[in-house]
Amino acid sequence: MTKELPSRYDPKETEDKWYAYWEEHKYFCARPAPGKKPFTVVIPPPNVTGILHMGHALNNTIQDILIRYHRMRGFESLWMPGVDHAGIATQNVVEKSIAKEGLKRQDLGREKFIQRVWQWKEQYGSTIIRQLKKLGASCDWERLRFTMDEDYSRAVVEVFARLYEKKLIYRGHYIINWCPRCQTALSDEEAPHRELQGSLYYLRYPLEENPAEYVVVATTRPETMLGDTAVAVNPKDKRFKKLVGKALILPLIGRRIKVIADSMVDPKFGTGAVKVTPAHDPNDYATGKKHGLEFINVMHPDGRMNENAGDYRDMDRFEARQVILEDLSEKGLLEKTEPHTLSAGHCYRCHTIIEPYLSRQWFVKMKPLAKPAIDAAKKGKVKFYPRRWTKVYLNWMENIQDWCISRQIWWGHRIPVYYCAKCAETGKSQIPNSKFQKKKQNSNPKSQTEEAGVIVSRVRPEKCPVCGSTDLAQDEDVLDTWFSSWLWPFATFYWPDEKRAHADLEYFYPTAALVTAPEIIFFWVARMIMAGEEFMGKAPFSDVYIHGTVRDIEGKKMSKSLGNIIDPLEIIAEYGTDALRFSLISITAQGQDVYLSKERFEQGRNFANKIWNAARFILMNLDEQAAGQNIAPEEGGKKTASAANRWIISRFHSTAGEVARQLDTYRFNEAANTLYVFFWHEFCDWYLEMIKQDIKNPDNQEVMMAVLEGFLRCLHPFMPFITEDLWQRLKLRGDTSIMRAAWPPADKATVDKKLEKQFASLLALVTHIRNLRAWLEIKPEQQAVVSVYPHSKAHAALLSESKALVLSLARLESAHILSENQRPEASVSSVAEGFDVYLHFSGLFDAAKEQAKIKDRLSGMHKSLEAKKARMANKEFVKKAPAEVVEKEKAGIEELTNSITRLEKMFNELQRGA
Repeated sequence: MTKELPSRYDPKETEDKWYAYWEEHKYFCARPAPGKKPFTVVIPPPNVTGILHMGHALNNTIQDILIRYHRMRGFESLWMPGVDHAGIATQNVVEKSIAKEGLKRQDLGREKFIQRVWQWKEQYGSTIIRQLKKLGASCDWERLRFTMDEDYSRAVVEVFARLYEKKLIYRGHYIINWCPRCQTALSDEEAPHRELQGSLYYLRYPLEENPAEYVVVATTRPETMLGDTAVAVNPKDKRFKKLVGKALILPLIGRRIKVIADSMVDPKFGTGAVKVTPAHDPNDYATGKKHGLEFINVMHPDGRMNENAGDYRDMDRFEARQVILEDLSEKGLLEKTEPHTLSAGHCYRCHTIIEPYLSRQWFVKMKPLAKPAIDAAKKGKVKFYPRRWTKVYLNWMENIQDWCISRQIWWGHRIPVYYCAKCAETGKSQIPNSKFQKKKQNSNPKSQTEEAGVIVSRVRPEKCPVCGSTDLAQDEDVLDTWFSSWLWPFATFYWPDEKRAHADLEYFYPTAALVTAPEIIFFWVARMIMAGEEFMGKAPFSDVYIHGTVRDIEGKKMSKSLGNIIDPLEIIAEYGTDALRFSLISITAQGQDVYLSKERFEQGRNFANKIWNAARFILMNLDEQAAGQNIAPEEGGKKTASAANRWIISRFHSTAGEVARQLDTYRFNEAANTLYVFFWHEFCDWYLEMIKQDIKNPDNQEVMMAVLEGFLRCLHPFMPFITEDLWQRLKLRGDTSIMRAAWPPADKATVDKKLEKQFASLLALVTHIRNLRAWLEIKPEQQAVVSVYPHSKAHAALLSESKALVLSLARLESAHILSENQRPEASVSSVAEGFDVYLHFSGLFDAAKEQAKIKDRLSGMHKSLEAKKARMANKEFVKKAPAEVVEKEKAGIEELTNSITRLEKMFNELQRGA
């Protein structure tokens, strides 16, 4: 055992050393262990492009707490790590990289571009892994997976093939979300809507039979009018009854279009007449199918207008909008423009406004897959924490839409579909030259779930199974990144390779808990549950913990553009990893967003210093005999006669049990704060102060070491580095690492709730005496006298037994125990739980001068109180200020009100006693 610790704790000297020690001894590794229960967590795989941010720090700290806690509880604990290939994000990064060389991906070609992406991955892709290690993440790094690994890719192909064989994957023409910047399709979840301030344009469409008359339609996207093939009105709208079936002339293009009646039209929107553009709007698409309209695409994939746009060809869509409006205005066909709030989808990666676009894509039928996943949540097989997310999950699942899984990019899992050129020539199949229908389509596009000559194969076929031709071309598209991610809980175990996967899958699947953020419930969580039920016959996890979003102190989401990002690596460099972890967790209430400022991390740093200093104090006062005993709290203190020792042992076991219950129910901040209060206040502020005068007593030596040892074990999941460092320096037990030490077992025999309650009253009594001394500004060296009236015989007995303790802690000359509750003369009072206490002030100070000081303090307090009340009465302040600031003001008002009440009472008592 190190006899003396350095005067201060330096995280820089310990963290890298102990992490290397853990890795060297393979403490993070988990293997199937018959006789032991498994506890498995799969990491939400960060993007290969990722750099550690506060969201990662929070998410992975929570996971690490769970893994370290269960590891200490005897579970074979596996934290499965991995990285996602992040199709669009990674391709964008590499495209920007080669742009510096004056190149586009098309200049390199697909094969060479993919090689460049792999080179980039090898060079930069491990950054996030190194940063997770810096955070203390105890993943089994020997199992590190990547979603583009050969084995993982095999699982992706297998799933596509199985779903296709079950007729759950199909190809068809549909309106999809299209990003002109990334030039790929996006799922609904990848195109979140944002509110924009736009305009509503009222356009005049002349009647063919009398061009002087016209129908006025309202639109927010006038550039798409070039693809209009009808104008629709509600059949119940009497204003347009005579116009239904008549022909209009489409302005600028001159195409003849008809007025049709459809109940989907809202008569209250605009004029009640709406333009119908089946190739550029999802509602119009449905109307077009219903009425057999033409589908005319007027845009290129990059957002420029195509040949169907006439004079506006090759203009950017938004440039075309302005020119079209100018032309309509010149022709007298723009009636008016009104401000209009609209909701537009944006690409989740580049934030470009998406374009509803008619395109041939691959889809997954989701409703058949959703049913077992819905049942899993309803029957409690999968539980969400907080529970409110169950309703959010079920609402989305019960209204689920088919999933567009094809993406028009190069980096990703290429769709395992092959087309036979010969069959295409003979009409047996059709190989699309383009996904985009640039020409007019006179027939209603229908999805095709089976096509002759379309080959779905787990391996590249050598020849066409229909005609035997070897002239085969693979589909150019890749699969949505989430199509690989939804297999994560079982594909990471090498499914479907039965030989390689069997033992691990049998033991570690299903996993225990998933820790994730609310924004990917639909992207990832729901789809994983569906995949688990479909391919494994079981939900992939039993618990889903949804943590909040990390925001700045004003409640704004952290972003580079706002300049409010707090870099976790900078915090680690300044305060240490343990300080970062503990500070984050202690302010993260279940399911609530986290409001963060740099100053918040001082709490964690201060706590680490407190732990270090307390351990140093104990070591400095430990004799050799006690130092060699290594007694745990479940063993120490059982025979001690001291009430203080029995109390702290009882409090430790109560705390350990409470922390375990809090971790079992995902109340991480409560667990952190329970440990904080116990160590800082009960152990350091009270217990060590109680035994300071008799610290060499063998019982005291044994107990203080036992409690320190047990506390370090409880704290280890939260602050792994300082606990390991102290463990190794103190050599508290025979284990080679605190990671391998057992979580303190529940020992009900040592928990004495009655004693804890009595001690709480005793310590409250001391606190009240100290407060009276502070309020009256009695100097520490002045010995005061108190009279105490106990509320019960038990309290009287406790006070008698612990009188010396009270005298020492409260710096008293004497304490008289009263048999009747009558205030002595020249005393001020306070009421503690279980006691009335009276402090005698005669001879300690001049009562009249003290009254004058109190009067001044009361005057200042009343002014502060009025200012706070005025602030809270300001509706604008309450509306705009962060909730945390408002709550702080409310607490300040309550505290000031209580302080004023106490001071006024003291003033009156001084007046009566003077």
